[in-house]
Amino acid sequence: MNRVVLVGNLTKDPELTTTGSGVSLCRFAIAVNRNFTSASGERDADFFNIVAWRNLADNCGKFLAKGKKVAVSGRIENRTVDSGDGNKRYYTDIIADDVEFLSPRGEGGEPMANRVPVTELKPVDSDELPF
Repeated sequence: MNRVVLVGNLTKDPELTTTGSGVSLCRFAIAVNRNFTSASGERDADFFNIVAWRNLADNCGKFLAKGKKVAVSGRIENRTVDSGDGNKRYYTDIIADDVEFLSPRGEGGEPMANRVPVTELKPVDSDELPF
């Protein structure tokens, strides 16, 4: 079984592109903190390259940005690329089946135009509710 679930923060803005046949592709990287601290007392992180396709790619490209927290579930895929100098380069990607956006809307510099301050909310009479 090839299954992985990661929760982390984007290390840079996602890159949304399309293939030659018009399929959306979004690449981004996340940093995932380890559950323990190093001998110096610092918490290390691991970095993972994520690839999303089609509608998921479109949504990631539209709503994600550097620093946003996400949960990614998918599978690990290894690939080999022949470099121009005759050497092979090996890459490991996480192919996302699902990406959940965990950062609240507006966090990270996005405008929060549709939010109403709590002080402006008015109580609702229970007799007006349809249930």
